[in-house]
Amino acid sequence: MTKPLTLEEQCAHKGMRMTDQRRTIAQVIEQSPDHPDVEELYRRAAAIDQRISLSTVYRTVNLFEEAGLVTKHDFKDGRARFELIPDEHHDHLIDIRSGKVIEFRNEEIEAIQEVIAKRLGYRLVDHRLELYAVPLKTEDK
Repeated sequence: MTKPLTLEEQCAHKGMRMTDQRRTIAQVIEQSPDHPDVEELYRRAAAIDQRISLSTVYRTVNLFEEAGLVTKHDFKDGRARFELIPDEHHDHLIDIRSGKVIEFRNEEIEAIQEVIAKRLGYRLVDHRLELYAVPLKTEDK
């Protein structure tokens, strides 16, 4: 099995010029365990390379998104958040109190979506599911 390409390698395959700053931003995105917004990506990248500006992060993230390498999410908190295009589809549950984003995959939900599309006369080609929730109180569990 071949090792997946890094974000930097994918950029090179698409013919993008990779500056040191773009490399740093690509590495920060790739190493992010969460779904950071541009300001958070800037903080993380600037900690590695102080020459990186917020506008450079904005331009680079937009370039990566336009190239189909990262996806932008609007989790209704007023910030665009980013993640690598996943190898495998997943959905998101967003804790509206903390902002925590939990990725999950549920085969029952996937099957129901297919059935709904088919009943309406369509073949499902893509979807995005975001669940907004608050933690259960101990007595609710």
